[in-house]
Amino acid sequence: MAKKGELGRVWDYVVNTQVWRSVMRHGYPDTPRNRSLAVLANLILHLHPIRLRKSGLRVRYTWCMGGLTFFLFLELTITGLLLMFYYRPTAEYAYNDIEYLRADVALGIMRELHRWGAHAMVISVWLHMMRVFMTGAYKPPREFNWSIGVILLVLTLLLSFTGYLLPWDQLAMWAVTVGTNMARATPVLGHEGPGASLVVVPYAEGAGTISVVHQASDVRFGLLGGRFVGAATILRFYVLHCVGFPLIAAFLIALHFWRVRKDGGISGPL
Repeated sequence: MAKKGELGRVWDYVVNTQVWRSVMRHGYPDTPRNRSLAVLANLILHLHPIRLRKSGLRVRYTWCMGGLTFFLFLELTITGLLLMFYYRPTAEYAYNDIEYLRADVALGIMRELHRWGAHAMVISVWLHMMRVFMTGAYKPPREFNWSIGVILLVLTLLLSFTGYLLPWDQLAMWAVTVGTNMARATPVLGHEGPGASLVVVPYAEGAGTISVVHQASDVRFGLLGGRFVGAATILRFYVLHCVGFPLIAAFLIALHFWRVRKDGGISGPL
């Protein structure tokens, strides 16, 4: 008992220091008020509503697909950061670095974890969207969050597609060739897409106008870094895969969670 009392005094001293107060903005959660303050002051706990429907937490209703998708996103972020230590996004070294990761690098399984985690995330996102649609969780007041989810689905597919090029093998190169050829038909931004002829600038005084969007200035040219798949292509897809799309996805995921809380938590069964 004496020892317990001594530990209690040490604890009281720690929680009353300025260092503790600067980190923890509330008291120990031993009262209802302090428990409420602990939730409000905690970033992770604050994501959850104060009250939840018991039926909305059943596994047979949620399938846990939303949380599983977020877990896979974190797994892909961690393994992707580890892979960046070994991978060089150049036409000369990319394929050899992938082979080096597979055969020689200690814990080279992280490349397979990244690859299969990406496949699993695509599947889990589709199942999550299907669950939300089948249970009517996209209806008011959740229609805005449904739109965010659709954008996150597209970003997941874009992340998977941009990562497909990085091994720089024949399969990847032809996949990117086909994919970027489709970008020529992008509305307004593709030179073969609808509305491209409407984006014009004056050509010369009295000489009419000229279209701004053409083969050397459309979205396909921007993705490839040229007219054809080349050395600049792999670097651009690498930046999109490792920086551009993940940052946008992380921001939208945070917004998605925030809207779940503001909309009253997970919707209940119909």
